[in-house]
Amino acid sequence: MRTTIWISLITLALASRAAEAPKTNSSAGSPHPGEATAGTNAPPAAKSEAATIPDATHKPVLTTNTVTVAGHPITYVAETGMLPLLTATGTVRASVFYVAYTRQEKSESGNQKSEMARRPVTFCFNGGPGSSSVWLHLGALGPRRVKMNPDGTLPPPPFGLVDNAYSILDSSDLVFIDPVATGFSRPAKDEKVNEFFGNAADLDSVGEFIRLWTTRHERWLSPKYLCGESYGMFRAAGLAEYLSSRYGMYLNGLILVSGVLDFTTIFYDNPGNDVPYPLYLPSYTAAAHFHHKLPPDLQSDLPKALAEARAFAKGEYTSALQQGDALSADEHKKIAAELVRLTGLKPSVIEDNHLRIGEGVFRKQLLHDEGLILGAYDARITGRDDDPASPYPDFDPSDAAVLGPFSAAMNSYVRSELKFEDDLPYELLAGVQPWNYGARNSYPYAGNQLASIMNQNPYMKILLLDGRCDLVCPVDTVHYAFDHMPLDPAYRTNLTYAEFDAGHMMYINLPDLKKMHTVIEDFLE
Repeated sequence: MRTTIWISLITLALASRAAEAPKTNSSAGSPHPGEATAGTNAPPAAKSEAATIPDATHKPVLTTNTVTVAGHPITYVAETGMLPLLTATGTVRASVFYVAYTRQEKSESGNQKSEMARRPVTFCFNGGPGSSSVWLHLGALGPRRVKMNPDGTLPPPPFGLVDNAYSILDSSDLVFIDPVATGFSRPAKDEKVNEFFGNAADLDSVGEFIRLWTTRHERWLSPKYLCGESYGMFRAAGLAEYLSSRYGMYLNGLILVSGVLDFTTIFYDNPGNDVPYPLYLPSYTAAAHFHHKLPPDLQSDLPKALAEARAFAKGEYTSALQQGDALSADEHKKIAAELVRLTGLKPSVIEDNHLRIGEGVFRKQLLHDEGLILGAYDARITGRDDDPASPYPDFDPSDAAVLGPFSAAMNSYVRSELKFEDDLPYELLAGVQPWNYGARNSYPYAGNQLASIMNQNPYMKILLLDGRCDLVCPVDTVHYAFDHMPLDPAYRTNLTYAEFDAGHMMYINLPDLKKMHTVIEDFLE
């Protein structure tokens, strides 16, 4: 998204160590169906080199551990490695890094493969574009999670990991995918990395990964789900159609977290596009409520405040914006007063911005008198305004709150617990611009693809999870996009919505993480 902060992690080349089979953390049985022992990420005949840089020719690393979820201990195998992306002739064009978690259960029938085939598997990725899957992996779904403050704010360093008692591993096996250029994923030697930077290329590469992983692990008969966050919603919508048309792979469902389906709803800074402003308003109201900036009658009743914001946004506000300069002075005054009431902003801010409040203005101005700015990804989280005179925030406090803890956790976890060694930097966020969205003279849109596959596969269900304080992909932008999707009315019952108190990464807020676990488990069942 446009507010993403790009990072570069620099590492020194380390002397390679002799490859050793990783020790498991549990005395559980065979770590993986069909494999008697755990492999390493060093090729059998590898010579000593200056650095350890595995690719798809290396065997995955298998470790075994246990996590307690909902009071029940779950033994699982973590498989960490690189999978090749193949051309039509079978040559490797990239190596994709992944971590897969498979629950281990005693076979009642004696046919473990047959029983595993009935267990769901969920393929997970974040967005960006240019983001690794670390956020969903170590924030929400995996068996280990980053230790944050309970409200999702930044804890003091050094950072750490804890068992995730709210992992969904009790209901589904998990595969976390890092698209090319993110994480440890890299193109092959003679491939140009920018050839992977675009919607069509992205669907092809991630789709090929899902096909090959499913084939190698004999999971074609398993219930299959995708979980995408942010741009990952856009990717998942396209993948659902791509997997079906390219490989005949039908999905059971999509779990879509804080995402975008129609870029018309979030590109408010393009002249002439007034669609986003009313859609952002309820999120401004939720944020103002959190910071106690609403009038007493709204401050005491959040559901009432949100209902009023949505009714005004869909009615008078949208009508006023459509009139442009033809709006009468009396109507202008009335709209401005209601915006002041619902946002907590000063009248001068509303007037200076011609009734059109972008998220940067809102984040800068709501707590301006207190010297604070709001987060874009999570407007609950604030930071000190280091340039009060500038019109927009200089940084995103909610981004700063997660970047350090997640970077430290992943870089430690992959080596110390998953036993995977790679001396390249793990790219949490990679620069992948310019990104080819495949849209000419229009806003990127994936609704047609998603509606098409839902009409073809009436059994595919969709779960939409959104945070009320998300100012990057606000709740109502998602609702608008799905309400306008060309979907047969009979299949709208396949859509389920859930809202959370926090922002884009609602799961860093512990109460929201608990709720998220319950909602997803109900969906998978």
